[in-house]
Amino acid sequence: MAKKSVATLQKGSGKETTKVIISERSEKSGAYVFKEVLVHNDLVKEVVAKANK
Repeated sequence: MAKKSVATLQKGSGKETTKVIISERSEKSGAYVFKEVLVHNDLVKEVVAKANK
Protein backbone atom coordinates (compact mmCIF):
# COMPACT_ATOMS: atom_id res chain seq x y z
CA MET A 1 0.00 0.00 0.00
CA ALA A 2 2.74 2.47 0.90
CA LYS A 3 4.42 2.04 -2.45
CA LYS A 4 1.16 2.75 -4.21
CA SER A 5 0.54 6.00 -2.29
CA VAL A 6 4.13 7.17 -2.81
CA ALA A 7 3.88 6.43 -6.51
CA THR A 8 0.75 8.58 -6.82
CA LEU A 9 2.54 11.52 -5.20
CA GLN A 10 5.27 11.34 -7.84
CA LYS A 11 2.82 12.13 -10.62
CA GLY A 12 1.01 15.35 -11.38
CA SER A 13 0.54 17.87 -8.59
CA GLY A 14 2.54 15.85 -6.03
CA LYS A 15 5.76 17.34 -7.37
CA GLU A 16 4.55 20.84 -6.53
CA THR A 17 4.41 20.28 -2.77
CA THR A 18 7.05 19.65 -0.12
CA LYS A 19 6.59 18.16 3.33
CA VAL A 20 8.11 20.46 5.94
CA ILE A 21 8.76 19.06 9.42
CA ILE A 22 9.28 21.68 12.13
CA SER A 23 10.54 20.72 15.58
CA GLU A 24 9.56 22.79 18.59
CA ARG A 25 10.20 22.30 22.29
CA SER A 26 7.06 21.94 24.37
CA GLU A 27 6.82 24.46 27.21
CA LYS A 28 4.81 22.03 29.29
CA SER A 29 7.02 18.94 29.28
CA GLY A 30 10.23 20.11 27.62
CA ALA A 31 9.96 17.34 25.02
CA TYR A 32 10.24 18.02 21.32
CA VAL A 33 7.04 18.28 19.28
CA PHE A 34 7.12 17.81 15.52
CA LYS A 35 4.68 19.58 13.21
CA GLU A 36 4.30 18.35 9.65
CA VAL A 37 2.98 20.65 6.95
CA LEU A 38 2.53 20.18 3.20
CA VAL A 39 3.62 23.41 1.50
CA HIS A 40 3.82 24.53 -2.11
CA ASN A 41 7.44 24.59 -3.35
CA ASP A 42 7.40 28.39 -3.79
CA LEU A 43 6.53 28.96 -0.12
CA VAL A 44 9.01 26.59 1.59
CA LYS A 45 11.59 29.27 2.45
CA GLU A 46 8.92 31.56 3.92
CA VAL A 47 7.48 28.81 6.13
CA VAL A 48 10.92 27.81 7.43
CA ALA A 49 11.88 31.43 8.09
CA LYS A 50 8.63 32.00 10.01
CA ALA A 51 9.25 28.87 12.10
CA ASN A 52 12.76 30.05 13.06
CA LYS A 53 11.51 33.34 14.51
